[in-house]
Amino acid sequence: MVEVPGKKVLSVSQLNRMARQLLESDLPVLWVEGEVSNLARPASGHLYFSLKDDRAQIRCALFRGRGRNTDVSVANGHQVLARGRVSIYEPRGDYQLIVDHLEPAGEGLLRRRLEELKRRLAAEGLFDESRKQDLPALPRRIGVITSPSGAAIRDVLHILKRRFPAIPVVVYPVQVQGEQAKFDIVAALETAAARAECDVLILARGGGSLEDLWAFNEEIVARAIAACPIPVVSGVGHEVDFTIADLVADVRAPTPSGAAELAVPDGRDWLRRVQVLERRLALTARRVVDTSRLAFRALNARLARCHPGFMLRQNAQRLDELRAQLATALRNRLTLDQLRVGNALARLRSNSPAVRLRMAADGVANARLRLAAAASRRLTAPGTQLAVLSGRLHTVSPLRTLERGYAIVLDAAGSVVRSSTQVQPGDAITARVADGLIKAKVL
Repeated sequence: MVEVPGKKVLSVSQLNRMARQLLESDLPVLWVEGEVSNLARPASGHLYFSLKDDRAQIRCALFRGRGRNTDVSVANGHQVLARGRVSIYEPRGDYQLIVDHLEPAGEGLLRRRLEELKRRLAAEGLFDESRKQDLPALPRRIGVITSPSGAAIRDVLHILKRRFPAIPVVVYPVQVQGEQAKFDIVAALETAAARAECDVLILARGGGSLEDLWAFNEEIVARAIAACPIPVVSGVGHEVDFTIADLVADVRAPTPSGAAELAVPDGRDWLRRVQVLERRLALTARRVVDTSRLAFRALNARLARCHPGFMLRQNAQRLDELRAQLATALRNRLTLDQLRVGNALARLRSNSPAVRLRMAADGVANARLRLAAAASRRLTAPGTQLAVLSGRLHTVSPLRTLERGYAIVLDAAGSVVRSSTQVQPGDAITARVADGLIKAKVL
């Protein structure tokens, strides 16, 4: 720097250095979009080019150490997106952009939008495994949402026909590229849900660039897939392609053909299972038939035994036996009754009133004789005994004592006076003598 009285003079190099320092310190890392021109590839491995639009241009430098993630196929006329810091090349005073990353312009913007949408939908839980539905083991009908004229529909239909041709397929035609594609896909998902004619849906498209597949990265498509009540299998692009539709779908397949293989089982496996079940069914049916045949024979034998003709023959034979038994029983009963009648007649004759009267009359006569003899005996014996007893009684009778001059003194109450102390002077007494009573008073 040259000192001039009253002035501050800078050299060119100083000015360029100050300008570079100001630009590098005040301006942050920038993204710049433009068309590549004046591209130079020196032996050092650095890239020098200009970015321009319809009104201006800026020089750019991409040094070899910073260009590891850069698409080396960049060429003049390419629209690119450059990230770097603004600086000045001091020797020439050129204003330039020091680039540390370079990518195609359109795809870079889309990728940033894609990453931002992924983060937002993931935060809402649209990618969670817990909300995803299981695929049916054997769908009744399969829906395919894709372009009716692309290679994807042919691949899907071919795989479905090869694996399980018996399952019907419904195609929901949509655009799979362009601005209208996202609206067609959403409408197809809503139509399939409303009609509820399919058990599983295949969302398919062939490979392409990020821009070609962008319809499957749209937010409205992702939310329509998440809201669909029918399980969705996503088969978009090639195996390296990965869209938001793949993340939201219930099952992700690497290709449309892979989606078709996941949506239906292998018909040959099912055929083998059916054959095994068929053999088991045949064995079971044979066992049932054999068991039924044995049961039929048993029931037929029982029916034969219960047949009216058989029963009639049995009953006729039984009737003959009962008739013979009845005849024998009647004869035996008649003989027995005859014996009983004979015995009864004999008893009747022996118990005839005339006979009984004669026997009773004889009994009465005999009884009269016995009664007279007994009465005589009864009358004679008591008289004799009475005379003996009367003599004995008279011997000990008080009257006999009275006849000898004794008397029995009775007081007024009729009690026998045995002592003189029993009476008082003036008491009335009675003296009983042999031939009467004597009334007296005690003096």
